[in-house]
Amino acid sequence: MTQYHLDDLDIDILRKLSENARCPYQEIARECGVSGASIHQRIQRLTSLGIIQGSETHIDATALGYSTCAYMGFFLTDPAQFNTVIEKLKDIPEVVECHFTTGKYDIFIKIHARNNEHLLNLIHTKLQQLGTARTETLISFREVFRRQFPIKIDHEE
Repeated sequence: MTQYHLDDLDIDILRKLSENARCPYQEIARECGVSGASIHQRIQRLTSLGIIQGSETHIDATALGYSTCAYMGFFLTDPAQFNTVIEKLKDIPEVVECHFTTGKYDIFIKIHARNNEHLLNLIHTKLQQLGTARTETLISFREVFRRQFPIKIDHEE
């Protein structure tokens, strides 16, 4: 993947957007001491380069009744089925993250369920049917913290 050179203004823009993706361009411009048009052009460039990939609203799954968060590692019966399994996982809305990993798992996912019974049902009726030799499930008691990727930490050193 290409690494792009970012100047101080790019980094300031990314920091402000990572703190609040809905921050108005004019507010960013005022804080950075440049015009709103300049901020708009920079954000367009950062987006076209693929550095900014949309914006995100964090939704609290527990507030919507999904009190169980779990992580599941998959051992595939046939690793050649990786892409097929991934496409099937995309059809399960409770699966919110999916990673191709090194180590003992072929695939690692994050899943939200209404409760442990719902999780068990998802595992038995949907997840174990995907061509897995076996799975391992870890239940999260609580998310302790979450943060955006730090913007150019070494830039400050």
